[in-house]
Amino acid sequence: MEQVFSYIIGLGAAVMMPIIFTVLGLCIGIKFGKALNCGLKVGVGFVGLSVITALLTSSLGPALNSVVDIYNLQLKVFDMGWPAAAAVAYNTAVGAFIIPVCLGVNIVLLLLKGTRTVNIDLWNYWHFAFIGAVVYFASGSILWGFFAAIICYIITLVIADITAARFQSYYKDMEGISIPQPFCAGFAPFAWGINKVLDKIPGMDKLEIDAEGLKKKFGLLGEPLFLGVVVGVAIGCLTCTSAEEIVDKIPYILGLGIKMGAVMELIPRVTVLFIEGLKPISDATRELIARKFKGAEGLSIGMSPALVIGHPTTLVVSLLLIPVTLFLAVILPGNEFLPLASLAGMFYVFPLVLPYTKGNVVKTFIVGLVVIVLALFMVTNLAPEFTKAAHDVYANTGDGAVAIPQGFEGGSLDFAGSPLAWLIFQCSYNLKWIGAGLLTAATLGLVIWNRIKIIKDQNVAIKHNDK
Repeated sequence: MEQVFSYIIGLGAAVMMPIIFTVLGLCIGIKFGKALNCGLKVGVGFVGLSVITALLTSSLGPALNSVVDIYNLQLKVFDMGWPAAAAVAYNTAVGAFIIPVCLGVNIVLLLLKGTRTVNIDLWNYWHFAFIGAVVYFASGSILWGFFAAIICYIITLVIADITAARFQSYYKDMEGISIPQPFCAGFAPFAWGINKVLDKIPGMDKLEIDAEGLKKKFGLLGEPLFLGVVVGVAIGCLTCTSAEEIVDKIPYILGLGIKMGAVMELIPRVTVLFIEGLKPISDATRELIARKFKGAEGLSIGMSPALVIGHPTTLVVSLLLIPVTLFLAVILPGNEFLPLASLAGMFYVFPLVLPYTKGNVVKTFIVGLVVIVLALFMVTNLAPEFTKAAHDVYANTGDGAVAIPQGFEGGSLDFAGSPLAWLIFQCSYNLKWIGAGLLTAATLGLVIWNRIKIIKDQNVAIKHNDK
């Protein structure tokens, strides 16, 4: 079983998603050619996103490493990036069985009306496997590992249901889609709470500036493309120790600026492919549900947040937070984590934040600032357990992605910095049975509340259709 699912995951999202979407399209009555076309567009979208992310990492990574060396900023927790977290997740017994276990949980909850999300985002199941793997290595019990993974999965499905209506109304062409990815889901409660507080501050209504408003107010200066160039040039200048060196490295500095600008410009263009591939599948699914299953309205297809990371507000705020995050990591007392490789994942903080802040750049930046500060401390806190898991996986597989340099501990902003992961770990490992009881009660309460809401919404929909 481990070999089978390791092989499937090894195919990668670019191969898996076309297969999944083609099969799904055929199951809901779409002709083979059209279903295959939809699947291939989604696959090409993932390839394009991978290429752009690689451009960001290969361009920004060496520059930031130079800045770290020049100013002696290195901290003791080494940033492994998401590939290390995924390797830890899938190279364990928890990861080997995570897909069938979670799909089984999803089906049971759908039958019990505990969720309305069908989570087909199999690639991102590594997030659930990750928290399970870390708890497994920390506790030495595979049962505790599966408990943590399943609890995380259920809570994520409920959050996907809760945020689905806002998500679909805010993002264009996302009808029938929800985001059951735990890294994003963990920040939704913060977005809701912080937005409520900000709305009560006098004068905040005068700062209602979204990405389009930023362009109107500042012209070229408000364009993600231009901001990318400016931030790239600024980071390039920081790699120099004198004015003479800046002059000598002008080609490199300008090149870094253009590459950063290219990332900001290309991400929205690539995400259009996701929407083109997804829309026919989504439309056909909703039509089938409405025709075959009376009262089943509101069912959502769970998809990757990659669909919407090209939103201008996400790009602008993520870009602005990169230098701010580095600065905070160095000055915050008690933090030992300096994010470098993980910075490429900054975009994934905001897909479920924007529907609550309504794309307001100022509010979104404040939410991002709060969650990033929390994330730095949570990664620092989980570093010993992450390191233990990474060492074990490296000893058994020799995978270079989990090789931690001597004298360092390992960490990753990608999910290790998620409030959901941190909370489940603390309850499952540190509080043991008391924590497990609290998690079980809270999760059961969320599912029951969600079921009541689902049944109520279905009854309203049935009455409306009957009229």
